[in-house]
Amino acid sequence: MNVGAALRMGTQMLRDAGIADPARDARKLMASHLEIEAGRLTLHLADEFDDLPEVGFFADILERGKGMPVSHLLGWREFYGRRFSVSSDVLDPRPETESLIEAALASSFSDVLDLGTGSGAIIVTLLAERPDAVGIATEISSRALAVARENATSHQVEDRVQFEECSWFSAIGGQFDLIVSNPPYIALDEMDRLAPELSFEPRMALTDEGDGLAAYRVIARDVGDHLKPGGRLLVEIGWQQAKDVHALFQKAGLTDIQVIPDLDGRDRVVSARKY
Repeated sequence: MNVGAALRMGTQMLRDAGIADPARDARKLMASHLEIEAGRLTLHLADEFDDLPEVGFFADILERGKGMPVSHLLGWREFYGRRFSVSSDVLDPRPETESLIEAALASSFSDVLDLGTGSGAIIVTLLAERPDAVGIATEISSRALAVARENATSHQVEDRVQFEECSWFSAIGGQFDLIVSNPPYIALDEMDRLAPELSFEPRMALTDEGDGLAAYRVIARDVGDHLKPGGRLLVEIGWQQAKDVHALFQKAGLTDIQVIPDLDGRDRVVSARKY
């Protein structure tokens, strides 16, 4: 069997399984097994498919058909122009989170705190984009921290970031120019309506098992002790949470509170300052 025939078969298998974009996913998996960039795949369609990569490709097609994310099969995901290692221990970095990155980079900072870092995509990206900055990242999952450390090393910021295994601010002292977070914000009663792929990601990174606002309450309560005067807070939110998060930050005494949309026009980030 040549590469083109295997690719067509894999695409049809994904289509039959109800995958939304079977051709895209099959091409990504095929390129990975051929160890080439997906954009060069067309050049290899007439090549004979060696037995070992063929077996691996169809094994991945079967797993993808069951709903496993392509990123977990590949072991990485693109975010803000960089490739980040991912696993079932971390939430995949997503394009909408790039809205938080853009907002953070819109003003200068020399030190940053990332609460609930997961894969480390946010803090690693910020430090990679600001070579003079340093940061701390907190995370309660030791397995997630292992992934974050791997990404920090891959993008050569490991000497400028400190990782703490703790809940939110519990092991953090000092104050920062910038505090960022993409906390679990999906309400418990929304979980059964999520895309099947999300069942492969850590539940505690998705939901607080309540109304989706628990993390914002903690952040609002404690952030004043950890922001420098004039310092900024940026959090990612669910598209329907802007009003509630705005109210929490206002009650906490933060000012200059703004809601920032993502590229789809949905509320995605709430920013605030301490004065």
